Amino acid sequence: MATRRSFIHTAAAAAAGSAFPWLAFAQPFEVVKIINGFPAGGTADATSRRIAERMGGTAYTKNAAVVENKPGAGGRIACEVVKNAAPDGTTLLLTPYSMMSIYPHIYKTLTYDPVKDFVPVSIAALMTHALSVGPMVPASVKTVKDYLAWAKANPKDASYGSPAAGSTPHFLAALLGLNTGTDLKHVPYRGSAPAVADMIGGTLASCSTPTGDALANHRAGKVRILATSSAQRTPFTPEVPTYAEQGFPELTTEEWFGFYAPAKTPANVVAAANAAIAQALKEKTVVDSLALMGLVAHGSTPADMEKSQRDELNRWGPIVKKIGFTAES
Repeated sequence: MATRRSFIHTAAAAAAGSAFPWLAFAQPFEVVKIINGFPAGGTADATSRRIAERMGGTAYTKNAAVVENKPGAGGRIACEVVKNAAPDGTTLLLTPYSMMSIYPHIYKTLTYDPVKDFVPVSIAALMTHALSVGPMVPASVKTVKDYLAWAKANPKDASYGSPAAGSTPHFLAALLGLNTGTDLKHVPYRGSAPAVADMIGGTLASCSTPTGDALANHRAGKVRILATSSAQRTPFTPEVPTYAEQGFPELTTEEWFGFYAPAKTPANVVAAANAAIAQALKEKTVVDSLALMGLVAHGSTPADMEKSQRDELNRWGPIVKKIGFTAES
């Protein structure tokens, strides 16, 4: 049996080598593309670019990777682009886990299968989410309970933006409203940046976004972060209490950005991409620049990322059912 397995593995390797000649010669690619599904200026874009800049000069790619933003449909367009890309290792997807672990619960039909159409490469960064308010909300509102009281007294203005319908920040705010009997109206955007811009402009009361997407404006005094979703206060907003500290432990969650390759990408190409990402994440400039966006640089093995995706898929099913949200709702 062992001899037969060895023969099969050798034959498979030989077949892969003939189909993908770079496997035999281990030549790094000239150009690698990283696709993300959100506009410039947000955390997905920042994660893509900071890591892309430091991937060059590795066994995976000679040059820095090229980032392409494909915003729209809550990140699903980017997923479809990468699903349909050649499985040769030259195209990667950078996405929050929402698109892979939450969307299957809210879309009756997706144009991609999170498991069958992609190969996990590496987690890239960890993030928390934040509830922030803008100038439409009085300065006297300093806590989540203050905000809920204001929202109940001002139902016409009680709206919140999120980077996408069905995203983790959308569901955190939806749970907050559901669990407290507060009618918070959801306004989905194509990424956090335009939502935060409207909040600063006074046409939107609040936002539920990745913490980093509100961080610079919070520090500048243009918006106020009222809570974060971390188990402990984040190092980026130590002055801001968590949801749990304010009596909402069910809103404790942490999300990751991760890299995927199209299905059938050869395992050693995935390994080379993983190594290049790991090297980039060790660079102090990358760690520091991600921190400016409220992100913690964090790599992983493909296997660990796959397990985390599966765990989150199982965790979010009951939550989505409780909220009652579907793509048609």
